[in-house]
Amino acid sequence: MLCALQLLTHNTPIQISAIAFDLDGTLIDTLPDLHEAGVRMLCELGRAPLDAAATRSFIGDGIDQLVKRLLTRSAGDPDKGLFQSARIQFRRHYAAVVSRDSRPYPGVIEGLRALRTLGVRLACVTNKAEAFTQPLLQDTGLLDYFDLTVSGDSLPRKKPDPLQLLHCARVFNIPARELLMVGDSANDTAAARAAGAPVFCVPWGYCEQVRQLDCDAIVDSLSSILSLISLSES
Repeated sequence: MLCALQLLTHNTPIQISAIAFDLDGTLIDTLPDLHEAGVRMLCELGRAPLDAAATRSFIGDGIDQLVKRLLTRSAGDPDKGLFQSARIQFRRHYAAVVSRDSRPYPGVIEGLRALRTLGVRLACVTNKAEAFTQPLLQDTGLLDYFDLTVSGDSLPRKKPDPLQLLHCARVFNIPARELLMVGDSANDTAAARAAGAPVFCVPWGYCEQVRQLDCDAIVDSLSSILSLISLSES
């Protein structure tokens, strides 16, 4: 087992100017409310609901992919008419419960506070639609920690495409190599690698095999990131 706080591909602390955090499974446990919205959607369609473990395995690629997977029980595309109806229903139900039971993971607020105190610029980069990202961050008390929020529909492409991270680097006026990505999934690591950015992973998210992801370190808390980075003068 790889040890938390261990730099896997770097011998010295990574020099960074800003950090981009994934949302679902990294900052906030959103499974309870995503699952509830899925249950309500499927019941409205006259279909049997899935258990929370199945919903958990479908999270990470945005609302539309989640809805498709809930309808098909795995992969593939459902009937177009069914999908459009289900998509509308899911978004309505999720809007009603988006922050009902979703909570930041232990240590997240303390870690974000410590990073901001150090002067690190922070971004939230998620595949979740903006209509849900902003209320969720606001309701959970995280919104004000971020200088920038990039949602799944903010740009033409989302993770695992590097566009969102490259956009953050441009906004912060830094090279991508100085933007650290912190996430819990292959989408996060793939986007970082494609952007030329370093990437750390957290072990508490929705990827069951996080230690097999292509990351530079696995951290046991957001605060522990501090010991693995040094701030660039950019």
